[in-house]
Amino acid sequence: MITIYHNPRCQKSREALALLEEKGVQHSIRLYLNDEESMSAAEFEGVLDALDMDAIDLVRKNESVWKEEYKTLELDEEEIILAMIEHPRLMERPIVMNGDKAVVARPAEKVEEVL
Repeated sequence: MITIYHNPRCQKSREALALLEEKGVQHSIRLYLNDEESMSAAEFEGVLDALDMDAIDLVRKNESVWKEEYKTLELDEEEIILAMIEHPRLMERPIVMNGDKAVVARPAEKVEEVL
């Protein structure tokens, strides 16, 4: 099953979702910014493994919360994951995951890499 970690307010995220729907791909939508659907540390680690990237590479470094609270700190992998759990808007989006493979779908066409 395809899962899209989606922020409906993000244009790139809406484009990736539209591409999945256009192709008729069955998928689930994970509104990771909602408290009810927030991610655990273990889930973050699974997503990072599927993306084959380090946590720092998934951080939206232009977000004000990153600049104000974390930019000057020397954080390890676990601390960066905890920062993204505390402030989920720090996570780059959208992420489209299919089993043990995932992509940050920017541009939306990158979705095709995991279909």
